[in-house]
Amino acid sequence: MSEYPAPSAAGQATRAPVDVKTIRKAVAASAMGNAIEWFDYGVYAVAATYITLNFFPSDNGTGTVWTLATFALSFLVRPLGGMFWGPLGDRIGRKGVLAITILMMAASTFLIGCLPSAEQIGLWAPALLILLRMVQGFSTGGEYGGAATFMAEYAPDKKRGFYGSFLEFGTLGGFALGSLIVLATSVIVGTAVMGDWGWRIPFLIAGPLGLIGFYLRSKLEDTPVFQEQEKQNAAAGAEAKRGVWRELFSHYKRAMLIMAGLVIALNVVNYTLLTYMPTYLEHSVGIDPTTVLVIMFVGQFGMMLLVPFFGGLSDRVRRKPMWIFSLVGLFVFAIPLYMLMGQGLGWAIVAFILLGLLYIPQLATISATFPAFFPTHVRYAGFALTYNVATALFGGTAPMVNEALIESTGFILWPAVYMMAACAVGLIAALAMKDTTGVSIRTAPVSVVAAGERIPAPGEA
Repeated sequence: MSEYPAPSAAGQATRAPVDVKTIRKAVAASAMGNAIEWFDYGVYAVAATYITLNFFPSDNGTGTVWTLATFALSFLVRPLGGMFWGPLGDRIGRKGVLAITILMMAASTFLIGCLPSAEQIGLWAPALLILLRMVQGFSTGGEYGGAATFMAEYAPDKKRGFYGSFLEFGTLGGFALGSLIVLATSVIVGTAVMGDWGWRIPFLIAGPLGLIGFYLRSKLEDTPVFQEQEKQNAAAGAEAKRGVWRELFSHYKRAMLIMAGLVIALNVVNYTLLTYMPTYLEHSVGIDPTTVLVIMFVGQFGMMLLVPFFGGLSDRVRRKPMWIFSLVGLFVFAIPLYMLMGQGLGWAIVAFILLGLLYIPQLATISATFPAFFPTHVRYAGFALTYNVATALFGGTAPMVNEALIESTGFILWPAVYMMAACAVGLIAALAMKDTTGVSIRTAPVSVVAAGERIPAPGEA
C-alpha cells in the first residue's frame, strides 16, 4: 500500500492511457535535449586542455584553473534560468519552454566552436567564452528540470523508473558522444592540429544535433498530466496561480531541502567523476590525453547501457534503498578506488568503472524521484529552482574546487574526500525522504489547492 494519500476527488478525472508509441516519442525528445546539454559538458571536459591553450594560455599552470572556473561560472547562472523557465513552464506548458531551451543550448555550444583565440583577439576571447557559457547555463536552468518533468509526466506511474532512466541514458550518451568525437578528431588530425583548430569540430556538431532535438520536441503535445490540470482549472474557472515562490517556500520547504541534499551528493559525484576526471587523470595520475579519452568513453558507454536496467530495477525494489546503497558505497570506497587509479592504466579503468557502478543507482532514478516531490502546478518551478541552486553551489564548482585543492596542497585524493563529504549530506537527506515509487504524480487542480485543500508533495513527511 502506498504511504501517500491518493489525490482528491477533484484530481481524479478520468485520463485515457497514453499509448506506448507516444511515450517512446516523449522519451526520445526528452533524452535528446539532455544529450545536447551533456554533450556540451562532455566536450568541454575532455577538451579542457585545448581550451586552456586557446583561451587561457599561461606559464604558471593557472590556465587550467581558469578553464574550470569558466565551466563553474555557467552554473552560477543556472538558478536564474530555473527561476525564469520553471514558472513559465508551469504556466504555459513544458513543451514550449523545452523547445526554446534546446535551441539556446545548441546555439551557444556551436558558437564556442566559432570563437577566435586569445592569441587573435586578446582578452575578448575568454570574455566571449564566458558569455556563451553563461547563456548555456541560463538555458540549462530550464532544460533539465523541464525534461525530467516532461518525462515523468508522460511515464506510467508503475514504470516511471524505467522510462525516466532514459533521460540519464541521454546524459551519458551526450558525455560519451562528446568523448568519442574529441577522441576521433584527435586521432585523425593529430595533437598539434587539435590544439590549433581541431578542438572546434565537436562544438560545431552541437548545431545540427540541436535542430534534431527541436524537431523531435515540436512533434509532441504537452504532457497528459499538464493537460489534465489545465482542463480541470478551465472547468473550475480557475487560473494558474502566480505566487509560485511564495507557495513553494510556504508549503514545500522541507521537500526542497531534502531534494537539495540529494542533489548535492548526486552532482558532486557526477561532476567529479565525469567532468573533472579527464583533468585529474592527466595532471594528477599522469596518463596521456588520448588514453584518458579512451578510459572516459569506455566507462561512460558502459554506464549508459546499464542505466535503463537500474531504472527498471528501482520500480521493483523501490528507489530509497537504491539511493542509500549508492551513497554508502561511494562513501566507503571513494578513497580506496581513487588510490587504485594511481596504480596504472588497467587499474584506473577498473576504478573508474566501479565508481560508475556505485553512482548509477542515483543517476538512473533522478527523473522518477524528484518530480514526485511537487504537485503539478509548481512541479517545474520547484524542481528547477532546487536542482539548479544546489548544482550551482556544489556540482558545477566541483572540478574547480578539486583542482584548486590539489594544486595548493599536493594531496591528490581530494576528489575522493570531497565526494565522501557530499555523500554524507546526501545520506542524511535520503534517510529523511519518503519513497515515491509507484506514487501518482497527478494532483488536484489549482482551484482546490487555493481553497485550502493542499496536496502535500510525496517527498514531504
